[in-house]
Amino acid sequence: MVRPHLPLNALRAFEASARHLSFTRAAIELCVTQAAVSHQVKALETRLGVQLFRRLPRGLALTDEGAALLPVLAESFDRMAELVEGIASGEATQLLSVAAVGTFATGWLLPRLPAFRAAHPRIDLRLFTNNNRVDLAGEGLDFAIRFGDGAWHATEAVPLMQAPLTPLCTPAMARELGEPRDLLGMPLLRSYRADEWARWLEAAEIAAPTLKGPVFDSSLAMVEAAMQGAGVALAPASMLGRLVDDGALVRPFALEVATGRYWLTWLKSRTPTLAMTAFRDWISEQIPLPGREGN
Repeated sequence: MVRPHLPLNALRAFEASARHLSFTRAAIELCVTQAAVSHQVKALETRLGVQLFRRLPRGLALTDEGAALLPVLAESFDRMAELVEGIASGEATQLLSVAAVGTFATGWLLPRLPAFRAAHPRIDLRLFTNNNRVDLAGEGLDFAIRFGDGAWHATEAVPLMQAPLTPLCTPAMARELGEPRDLLGMPLLRSYRADEWARWLEAAEIAAPTLKGPVFDSSLAMVEAAMQGAGVALAPASMLGRLVDDGALVRPFALEVATGRYWLTWLKSRTPTLAMTAFRDWISEQIPLPGREGN
């Protein structure tokens, strides 16, 4: 594949100007004149056919196009700088940016990170938590571990593991729950995936009422609310074993429902780096990937 010529000086001028929102401060950082920075950015805008900044009376503001370009450039320049420094020192490291939904990050990945670090000491892993809504390209991510059905546009998705949901609450609240129908008299804490409680109640042969109450965009926040006695959360107990073992949360009923699973995802357009290959190989050793696990 023939790669297009990249105007690196212009891209660097834009990246510095976008961080500072000032041509003057960017010029000081780059040790050039303010006019040179402004000229480079203008040339880049002409080449792209879009405005990257709105010029304001005092400073600059990014356009939507500029805001989309900045994180990708910043990550790329950071990677190049660290790699060059590593080569010069004889200890080259590779950056690996992984985003993961909070339940998977705290319940599965974090306890295993020391083992990954020991196996790959020259990979600089940067872990970000999210609420399942990520922009792989815009956030400069190599991988995102998400929960759902695996259908994300322009994204490769490899199934990792199921995470069946079950009610979780405080011990005091659990004592008031003799049978699943008793849940209808409790505040049922909800995630933004609106059908989860309906599916669990259907599995328990209970007609689901119209649910009211707070909706959480983070399962971890919802579980924290449950621990504080705000209601009953529907969450993956397999990812919250420490809290259950410690008695902070109780499973009043054994019934679980599978509404999705965790997936390892990356952009189809992304050329895998050595660090990406190492991470996927490592996680495949920890969790059987396709061909080695049943559905």
